[in-house]
Amino acid sequence: MKPEDPTNPRTWLSYAKSNLQLAEKGGKIKGVRFEDLCFNAQQAAEKALKSVCLANDLEFPKTHSIVRLIDILEAAGIDIPSSIKESDMLT
Repeated sequence: MKPEDPTNPRTWLSYAKSNLQLAEKGGKIKGVRFEDLCFNAQQAAEKALKSVCLANDLEFPKTHSIVRLIDILEAAGIDIPSSIKESDMLT
């Protein structure tokens, strides 16, 4: 299997979609803990924002901070909808 390109925004978006699926569907599985669902929701938001950074040729530090990633995007003039900004509570 060919490794995915970590510089490709679509790779990050694929990772984000996978985490989102786990967050959405994991609650239906007996024994899955709430904090694990929250972790996957946070990862989905983080990876989606990193995908947007890459699509706009913006560098970002190694971070798990949704707030920091939103700040980077806004500093580059990218408008972030308030519904996305609310994901900062996951950090």
